[in-house]
Amino acid sequence: MSGTPMPAHTRRAGATVAARAARTLRGQVAVIGIGEGGYWRHGQSPDPEFKLALKAILAACQDAGLDPREIDGFASYGDDRNDASRLATALGIHRLRSATMQWGGGGGGCCAAVANAAAAIAAGMADCVVVFRALAQGEHGRFGQVSGVSTISGEKAYLMPYGVLAPPQRFAMRVQRFMHEHGVQQAALRAIALACYHHAQANPRALMHGRPLDAARYDASRWITEPFHLFDCCMENDGAAALVLVAAERARDFAAEPVYLLGAAAGAPHRAAATAHNAPDYGSAGYAAVAEDLWRMAGLGPSDVGSVQSYENFTGGVVMALAEHGFFRPEEANDFLILDNLVSPHGRLPLNTSGGNLAECYMHGLELVLEAVRQVRGTSTSQAPRRDAALVIGAPMVSPVSNLLLGSEATL
Repeated sequence: MSGTPMPAHTRRAGATVAARAARTLRGQVAVIGIGEGGYWRHGQSPDPEFKLALKAILAACQDAGLDPREIDGFASYGDDRNDASRLATALGIHRLRSATMQWGGGGGGCCAAVANAAAAIAAGMADCVVVFRALAQGEHGRFGQVSGVSTISGEKAYLMPYGVLAPPQRFAMRVQRFMHEHGVQQAALRAIALACYHHAQANPRALMHGRPLDAARYDASRWITEPFHLFDCCMENDGAAALVLVAAERARDFAAEPVYLLGAAAGAPHRAAATAHNAPDYGSAGYAAVAEDLWRMAGLGPSDVGSVQSYENFTGGVVMALAEHGFFRPEEANDFLILDNLVSPHGRLPLNTSGGNLAECYMHGLELVLEAVRQVRGTSTSQAPRRDAALVIGAPMVSPVSNLLLGSEATL
């Protein structure tokens, strides 16, 4: 009724939302350089993992026209093994001021690592931060292969005794639930795989460059675990990728066109890590609330995005993540996810325009962030017509997940 005081908890919640809106990374930080240390099939890198990381960082500094000794921070994720102090020593850095590692989620942290680096800069904890990821699976073992283990704990203790050993098996169950509940057909997954391979044919860096994929070959490929064919599953690779961030007011001092952080978010839904696959929202990529946070910070929405780089550990997760970011309702997936809609330059939503994890390189998703930077710069090998805003979605169906929206100076 009129004049009734607002409950205290409602006032507190409103104040919290307002305060969060005032604390933003939007437009405060820019990417000034990107680089790679080379990409190889798993086990075939000629260099150890630490050297790959250094090569990628030096390439990103060269792209920016930056003296590597000016770096004063590092950020990574996925339990990267390359210690920040050791990197600082090898690069001759004057002083290390920030070193952050995103917990959990594997490739789900690829965007959160960028957000952590940006937060360090915005808070004055560092001035020039490198985000990197390096993998040498020949040196440290394959992600996609289950070796002999003497003990198991946590989630695996509920799964491995019943033969659920590898990521495709674990994630297939969640995708099957989503497909069943919303009537999603196999053709939607196939369109995502075909789009990735299509874009890889224009990208000389892509490991699947020169190895096109068509619908007949996709359909004839062996099942890994239903609903995943061989070409629904990401590659396993060695390599490294890196990007350099500075405060926005410094961005124009460097050689490359700056790309600005418009929004970033990370997190997990209620009871996302409930054991034995008992999460309440089981048929989900985990992005519903995280997507809301991203759009709120950016002040933009799905219709403003010119291209999407979405982590494909498996194609089914991409379907779920795109729906949860508002590009279509789950029931519309079959109509939206057709090849013509997903390929540059004429598709409604160009997807994974460098080839992504499926066809460029599985660099734990950081290569997707580099491609988003290229899209905003206008230098992609499969350039989308609209380049002012490019979205990156980290690994779906893990916990926590993260996302990132990058934009041009015109979006500020």
